[in-house]
Amino acid sequence: MKSALHTDIAPRFWRDPALPFIEARSIADGHKVCYNRHAHEQFSIGCITAGQSTYLSEGEQWRVGAGTVVLMNPGVVHACNPIDDQPWSYRMLYVDTPWLTALQHELGFDAASGFRPFSATHSDDPQLFAELQTLYQVLVDERGDTLHKHSCAVAFFSDLHQRLNPADSLPRDSNEKLERAARYIRQHCTEPLVLEDICQAAQLSASYLTRAFGQRFGMPPHAYLVNQRVQFAQARLRSGASIAEVALEAGFADQAHFQRAFKQHLAATPGQYQQGLR
Repeated sequence: MKSALHTDIAPRFWRDPALPFIEARSIADGHKVCYNRHAHEQFSIGCITAGQSTYLSEGEQWRVGAGTVVLMNPGVVHACNPIDDQPWSYRMLYVDTPWLTALQHELGFDAASGFRPFSATHSDDPQLFAELQTLYQVLVDERGDTLHKHSCAVAFFSDLHQRLNPADSLPRDSNEKLERAARYIRQHCTEPLVLEDICQAAQLSASYLTRAFGQRFGMPPHAYLVNQRVQFAQARLRSGASIAEVALEAGFADQAHFQRAFKQHLAATPGQYQQGLR
């Protein structure tokens, strides 16, 4: 994560080379931050987290405040600026248009068409606001797993389309392919899996997999993967392997990640579990 946060006014940026299609930005106090009218090549979505601002999009202007989600289609001229020098704060995500267009095609949009823009310019839906906040927190978490971040991004933007920009048709259910995805995770749980690996093995789109996997197995692919790693770790601990060795073998980034995941699943640390076997 690259951060440019030096004062409350300075912007904070997040990027991850493993997820090149998405970028995040936040401003803790934007009362001195003013923008000329401008446009982005990417699709932009953000939320006002405190205060109020003016929001200009395609010649129309609104007053938006905390709890509002704003959406900007690629190329649309817009600007958000403070009101009477009052403090306000916001978070933004910028999503590459080709990536989002490919996701639309997975969701059932006409594959012969390009990006289909959203008609909504903003929303006061509290659920959408909360979900966007959650996605932002997941993305900027320096301890977060790439598969988890990628899955959350796909799930959020898939749900966003269903809510505000639905396609005419959606993929049909396929339990056999979901079983194939779960089997692939089990067989490769100690490896550094990415979402594309699982999708390719199961012959499912990322949008469908992230939505349907949780319905079928009760947890998203990333949580299923962590659960499999913990089970693998239990077997290795029972064999007498050291905790540091098991953390590495099970595929965790480091011992701290392993300790945290193990305790979340078993309400005990790896050391306590191993002690109890003696």
